[in-house]
Amino acid sequence: VQLVTSGGGLVHPGGSLKLSCTAYGFTISRYAMSWYRQAPGEERELVAGISSAGGSTDYADQVKGRFTISRDNAKNTLYLQMNSLKAEDTALYFCKAHGAGRPTYWGQGTQVTVSS
Repeated sequence: VQLVTSGGGLVHPGGSLKLSCTAYGFTISRYAMSWYRQAPGEERELVAGISSAGGSTDYADQVKGRFTISRDNAKNTLYLQMNSLKAEDTALYFCKAHGAGRPTYWGQGTQVTVSS
């Protein structure tokens, strides 16, 4: 059972990236999913969340209007589209699968660096 995260990289300010998080060994359709990030020396923080069917989403204030969380349950994959990236978005990004009465799974993290 694992979550495999990909899509990170180095991008200029104002650029875009799309992160993916694919589950193996379990079905994400039964789980709410979230993206978190952690910058060096800081605590891990919630970036965005999405309900199991995708009908409800929420975002941290710092990313509202710039990031979009989505999921494709048929592909067992979670996404995070990040636009208008800023230097302060630089962090290690993690995905998380969670739900009442279910185990919590974390992805391994993918590095996003926004720099000119």
